Amino acid sequence: MNRTAEKVLSIIGVVFTAISVVLSFFFLAFMKLFTTDTEFRAEMEMDLYSDPNFTTEEADMVLSAIDFLEGFSLFIVIVLIISLIATIVGIVFMWNDKNPKLAGAMFIIGGLFSFVLSLTSILLYIAGIMC
Repeated sequence: MNRTAEKVLSIIGVVFTAISVVLSFFFLAFMKLFTTDTEFRAEMEMDLYSDPNFTTEEADMVLSAIDFLEGFSLFIVIVLIISLIATIVGIVFMWNDKNPKLAGAMFIIGGLFSFVLSLTSILLYIAGIMC
């Protein structure tokens, strides 16, 4: 079988996942900067507390959400890297019709790890079902 559609969908999925990994690395770097650089954090806190649109409770809530996202951002990076690896393994097994069933399973696993209902995961689900 030719499997052109599966190849195209999986390559698009790999590109989107790679872009997501790069963007999440930048997000992780920003979060690390926010938590380690005390001057930057103090300036941001001062801006939040002095903003007339925010109450003190809302500013505290924003700062606690940022602190939560700092711990969660490393998890996001790891999950996206697992998705990228699973998708690349699926492409390798599907490329010359070596094992299309395993490739389909890897695409579905890659779709699950690239967050359940994102565009990337939908493309990988379709490629996995077609395999």
